Amino acid sequence: MAGTGLLTKARADAPAVADPATYLADVTALLNKDWPSNRTVTIVCHGHSVVAGYFKTPEVRMLDAYPALLHRDLCGRFPHAVINVTVTAIGGENAESGARRFARDVLALRPDVVTIDYALNDRLIGLARAEAAWRTMIEAALAARVKVILLTPTADLQSELDHPNDSLNQHAEQIRRLAAEYHVGLVDSLAQFKNQVQNGTQLASLMAQSNHPNRKGHELVAAELSKWFPKQASK
Repeated sequence: MAGTGLLTKARADAPAVADPATYLADVTALLNKDWPSNRTVTIVCHGHSVVAGYFKTPEVRMLDAYPALLHRDLCGRFPHAVINVTVTAIGGENAESGARRFARDVLALRPDVVTIDYALNDRLIGLARAEAAWRTMIEAALAARVKVILLTPTADLQSELDHPNDSLNQHAEQIRRLAAEYHVGLVDSLAQFKNQVQNGTQLASLMAQSNHPNRKGHELVAAELSKWFPKQASK
């Protein structure tokens, strides 16, 4: 019995992803305030071409990408709030480049929430370099008292989604681990794409090109992001 108790305590002390019901309670409290007690709430979406709204390159459809879909959803659910959703993404960029400009382009905006989405391109720099860059951004945001939501990658038609050693899966697992270690938010985009495939959806129907989701694919991500802003989580 003593061993069971120790195991239970170890599990309770283990790192865990933040709770979607409460993690952004301070932010949703602001979203629920009425004029003149309210203020602008700023969400910054940082990352690569998917975040920037690239569909079939070079076509950009920002209004159909998940930052804009999230913005529209939040404005509908919090009609008395002034909400900025700012995109600081650059097509083709990886997390190392994103980390180098994080203070200048992201933290300078004094965001309330930052989302980070780089894994598709991080496959070119490998797990170790990507991890170091993600840690730099996460720690900088937390030091500035900014809430963080990490995103696993959206799908790639060239990846083997059912193979754990596929680089996309490896980067996704690393992001899940970082979210748990830092106790921040997590949107598991890759898991949502996998669920769709397992339920009979053709992956190609969610993609604008091999490595960019279409509107339906972006809707999957936006729906998961919206869960971190529950209407009832106010103070």
